[in-house]
Amino acid sequence: MSSGPMTGYDVGKQFSTSVGHVWHAPDSQIYPELRKMEAEGLLKGERIPWGNRGATKTEYTLTLAGEAALREWQAQPLSYVRDRNPARLKAAYFEWAPPGAAAIQLRAHAAHYQEQKVQAIQMIDELESRTNSTLARRLARFPGTDHERIVRFKIFAYQGTVAHAEQEIEWAERGLRLLDELGDLQQPDDNR
Repeated sequence: MSSGPMTGYDVGKQFSTSVGHVWHAPDSQIYPELRKMEAEGLLKGERIPWGNRGATKTEYTLTLAGEAALREWQAQPLSYVRDRNPARLKAAYFEWAPPGAAAIQLRAHAAHYQEQKVQAIQMIDELESRTNSTLARRLARFPGTDHERIVRFKIFAYQGTVAHAEQEIEWAERGLRLLDELGDLQQPDDNR
């Protein structure tokens, strides 16, 4: 919304191509949240034509109260909660895994975070070259003097994603080395 008026569909699409790499929000969460924010006066909804049969959809715009709430949210320190990490939980009980299962899980973990890293690096490239469509919309709404700050903060967020992915990949690789040291690296169909 801070980059201009959007429908719920647009928000979902933008989410998946911008902050979706740092925060997941399914459509089932987006639409109710838009209606709630509209009811709170943070967004203004306007019915606009959609399709060729007289249908309409709601396009939302950030209100002044919404901008103020966004600024207030940014000013508040983050409240941290205890981490619930399913990969760490499973690793704590790998001794119960059948032969090779822990290795399969660690390789899948590394592959998942490798993909996250690749996506974040692609986003950084788009931000640096300013070819990202969401970024272009946002920059169009702000004076040129603000553009460098906007771009660099976005890049900073994705650099955090890259660093986190690299840490997770290294953790999985350490786990694979541990399994090798313990003689637990065999595949499920290997003979013991």
